[in-house]
Amino acid sequence: MRKKIKTPNIGIKDENRKAIANQLSKILADEFVLYSKTLNFHWNIEGPDFHSVHLYLEILYKEQQEIVDTVAEKIRMLGHYAPATLKDYLDLTHLTEETKGGNNSQSIFTELLEDHESTIVFLREEIQPVSDKWKAEGISDYITELMEQHQKTAWMLRAHLK
Repeated sequence: MRKKIKTPNIGIKDENRKAIANQLSKILADEFVLYSKTLNFHWNIEGPDFHSVHLYLEILYKEQQEIVDTVAEKIRMLGHYAPATLKDYLDLTHLTEETKGGNNSQSIFTELLEDHESTIVFLREEIQPVSDKWKAEGISDYITELMEQHQKTAWMLRAHLK
């Protein structure tokens, strides 16, 4: 069992920090699963557009890696430990790590679009409780920015599929 870390004195009640850390842990799990799937697709893309899609997927997985790191840091800033095992992520996520389609760009982009849109909906639902119920406006702003980043990615994926 890990030692308890010093309690942050940041103007958010202990029970609220715990509730927020729990929600951020779910977000972290979703982001990690999305990172893993994007990396999988980057490694396994095939087809006549291999090179350009391979490069685009590299951009996406690097963006996801940054997101994973910042979400984990938010949890730590609240005085809690970030989940960090694959089992934890699979237990916490609402996404699936399994892929549905082939290794061509249309299949990959369709699946990534579904996951990004599902993540957008989940993040949107978290903004108001974090701000209003748990009184953590800065973190709700961060979740809003994260949602907007996923919206931009979803738009680009959607554009590719037209």
